[in-house]
Amino acid sequence: IDNNTQDIIVDVDKNDERGMEMLIDEIKDDDIDKQEESDKNDTSNADVDEIVGKVKALSIEEKQDEDIDVKEEAIENITASVDEAIESEIKGWNGWISQDDGAKFPPEAGRYHLYLSAACPFSHAVLLVRKLKGLEDTIGVTSLYVTWKQNMRENIVEERGWVFADEETTHNSSFKDKPNSWGEIDPLFNSNSLKDLYEAADDTFGEYTIPLLWDKKQNTIVSNRPFDIIRMMNCEFNSLCKVPKLDLYPQENRKEIDAVNEWVYHTLNNGVFRCGLATTQEEYDKAIDDLTESFDRISFILQRNRFMSGSSFSEADIRLFVTMLRFDEVYYVYFKTNTRRVATCPSILNYTREIYQMKGVAETCDMDLIKAHYYTSHVEINKHCIIPKGDGFMDLLQAPHSRGEFPYV
Repeated sequence: IDNNTQDIIVDVDKNDERGMEMLIDEIKDDDIDKQEESDKNDTSNADVDEIVGKVKALSIEEKQDEDIDVKEEAIENITASVDEAIESEIKGWNGWISQDDGAKFPPEAGRYHLYLSAACPFSHAVLLVRKLKGLEDTIGVTSLYVTWKQNMRENIVEERGWVFADEETTHNSSFKDKPNSWGEIDPLFNSNSLKDLYEAADDTFGEYTIPLLWDKKQNTIVSNRPFDIIRMMNCEFNSLCKVPKLDLYPQENRKEIDAVNEWVYHTLNNGVFRCGLATTQEEYDKAIDDLTESFDRISFILQRNRFMSGSSFSEADIRLFVTMLRFDEVYYVYFKTNTRRVATCPSILNYTREIYQMKGVAETCDMDLIKAHYYTSHVEINKHCIIPKGDGFMDLLQAPHSRGEFPYV
């Protein structure tokens, strides 16, 4: 009996034994009740502990399942990326001219021929490298007609695309007095269209793009990938070109060049097309925001570096230049990239000036050709093919630049 019980007993009439016995019984009953209650509480707590344990175990299982799902999703994403990369490598024409012994496409003077248009930015980049490396006598060029047209085949009108010039086109067009770069006849097969040329190589992919590098010895396509063609001309023809020392993709700077190429392509080179060809407001808003951010990033870089990957002129600068050349006169108007302009950004304008003024570059830049192609080829965008006059952007490129304050390696 505890102290509290003793106190209660003291207060009871000690002579009343019956009362004492009853009180003791009552106290015992009370203790039993308390013990039972305590046991119940212990049982209840044990139940709670068991439930909490089960919940925790369930949570752990769910977390493990969730982690597995995340991992599976990550694996699926990686697999999808790999599949896309593999498909990209398999699909299309991705041959490679190489100096290696036994190469399917070895470098030879006069063997390879380019089909392109200087109006197209990616073709222009290829044309620029050909010029800068001094490969004009080694690799021939044929220019497709400036305006996309519908090709007739067995009285069936096909969708618009790149075509070659013909007698009627040359003499009856408003562009009839223009140079050969505005359109030529196919010297190899007398093809009517670019599609005909692809089919002559038994193409099954159905992507009729330029530039196109043709092997005249094997009568087939080597590659239609502009950036691969650039690198082939940069490094695989050094025994045949006039400027073998020019290296636009030096080994020690490749990591930086690749990094620049990656974001510039997606947000600017291709970004202008994402803006101009968007079919929803959401698509356009995302594309223009990406482009604007990259434009400002480029400006920031060029305020501190002479070129995009440092102090050396590289393929990254050629790839950016061909877009900046077209930006104000075409993309700003035609593709609605009107948040920025080259003409009002001193760092980018002077950068574009310097490249334009490099030996041989201006010869590849024909703004009239560029505008004629864009404004007369997409009738969905410009039904009446009106070519805007512009405000003299090309005159700006002839003014002195101030890039000499930066080191040039």
